[in-house]
Amino acid sequence: MERQETPRQKKIGVVLQQEIATLLQQAIRQGGGAQLMLSVTKVMVTSDLSLAKVYLSIFPSQKALPYFEALKQNGSQLRHDLSQRMKNQLRKIPELVFYLDDSLDYIEGIEKELDHGENPIKTPNILNSRQRK
Repeated sequence: MERQETPRQKKIGVVLQQEIATLLQQAIRQGGGAQLMLSVTKVMVTSDLSLAKVYLSIFPSQKALPYFEALKQNGSQLRHDLSQRMKNQLRKIPELVFYLDDSLDYIEGIEKELDHGENPIKTPNILNSRQRK
């Protein structure tokens, strides 16, 4: 059973989420990724503030994997940029671990099945199973 986040963890998670989103949006604009939309859906910080799980939603989802892999490779640079922006707010920036948030694709699959007359509640095996993280 997972522990609930403390108010401090939640506050730090929200601040990290906003700053990471700002940095990634700037990088997309500078890199010329005009056809890409990236959203930081959630940031969960461990109780000792040493690790932050960053959940990303990338649209269009067909192009998500190459961008996601590039982001994982450049995670240390993103952490450095984040530390420069937040040096007056946090003493130590947590390690960033990135996860792809597939909830929008899952919702889209449910809507598509409902439009075709299938009921995904009665027959749940028609939908692709989601990965647990």
